[in-house]
Order: sequence, then structure tokens, then C-alpha cells
Amino acid sequence: MDLADNLNRIEQRIVAACARAGRERSSVTLVAVTKNQPAQVVRDAANLGLTLFGENRIQETKIKIGQCPGHFRWHMIGHLQSNKTRDAVHFFSMIESVDSLALAQEINKCADKTAKTMPILLEVNVAGESTKFGYRPDQLLAEFEQINALPKIEIHGLMTIAPYADDPEKARPHFRCLRELKTECEKILGVPLPHLSMGMSGDFEVAIEEGATMIRVGTALFGARPKPVAKNEDVE
Repeated sequence: MDLADNLNRIEQRIVAACARAGRERSSVTLVAVTKNQPAQVVRDAANLGLTLFGENRIQETKIKIGQCPGHFRWHMIGHLQSNKTRDAVHFFSMIESVDSLALAQEINKCADKTAKTMPILLEVNVAGESTKFGYRPDQLLAEFEQINALPKIEIHGLMTIAPYADDPEKARPHFRCLRELKTECEKILGVPLPHLSMGMSGDFEVAIEEGATMIRVGTALFGARPKPVAKNEDVE
């Protein structure tokens, strides 16, 4: 694996997608997905200028944070169980995968206990896939005001995972749906929401063309994801 070459290719793809969409390169943030990657790989990525990393599991992240410089930022991008909320609030700078009012309330409670305000994204299952977590669009709109009223929560935008497809263009309607849903949420809120987290290794260019401000890239950057070391690790 040549991490520098991979990052350079990804950067070229981001720049080209931004140009097609008439956007500035600075409008898109790359979240390096380091699930199952060892801390040394994270540090190698940071040496190339990456400092924002996405993780799916609390326990794995806790270990890596202890082995990495303190200025790294970490986003929770996997499904969060309510009994892991306290650790998530402590270790992550943003939780991108809030998929219910009950979870938002638990995050609010934990944030209040630590005198912290927690930035979140609301995860939307735009394709209605039974195997994925996330709000239904209508359910999100119904609960949006209640979540926004939680004093220790800051809604920064929406997140989605498009259905896997060999053709990235098949993801476009789902990304467009999320962008349009963000507009509906902004009408409720009365102010703009800054972020759309959408697009992964195979489809992030289409996501950028549809308005993504954060893309979550793992395999295109690090290669095939290694298997987890421990089988008894918690599963979110």
C-alpha cells in the first residue's frame, strides 16, 4: 500500500468533482475511515496532512486515541448503542450517526453531565434498506424540532450511506434526496445546516456533485480493510 499515492489520487478526484460542480475544493472535508486500521497507519495518514478520522467502534477508538497525538479529531460514523453514549460523547468531536430521538436524548444527557455541547449529524436511511440504520425521511422531519430543542445537542447536518452499486451514478438519487431533505430541515430550523456527510470510496465524486461537504473514505485510501484483531470487541 502506498498511502501517499492513494491520497494523491483521491485528492485529484475530489478536485475534479468540485470543478464539475462549480465548488471550491475547501468546501469538502475528507474523513479518513480507519476502522480496523492500526494506530501506526493512522499516524502515517496524519503525516500526510490528514487529521480527521472516522471510526465505527468505541473500544477500538479508545485504544487508538491513546496511541495517537491529541490534536487528531475523531468522528463516530457507526451505529451507536445507547449504553456506549457516554464514551462516544467523551472521545468523539462529532457523532455522525444519530438515528433516533431516544439516542439524541441520551447524548444530550451525557453531554450535560460533562458540560459539553455535542455536534451531531442525523443519519437518514434514504433508500429504506432494512439492513441499514437511520431515520426514514418523514420520521426525521416529524422529530427534528424535538431533537433541535435538546440544549446540549448541536445539529450540524445530515448523513447517509447509499446502497452499494457497481455504478456510482445509481447513488445520485439518494444523495440528491438527502440534500433536499436538508433543505426541508433548514426551513424548520430557520438557519442553514452546514454539513452533508455522504459518499464513500466508490461514489464520493457523485456525492460531491450533489452537495456533500464531508466524504468518508477508507478502502480507496488504505486498501482492503484488515480483519479486526479481537473477536470479542463491542459491536455498534
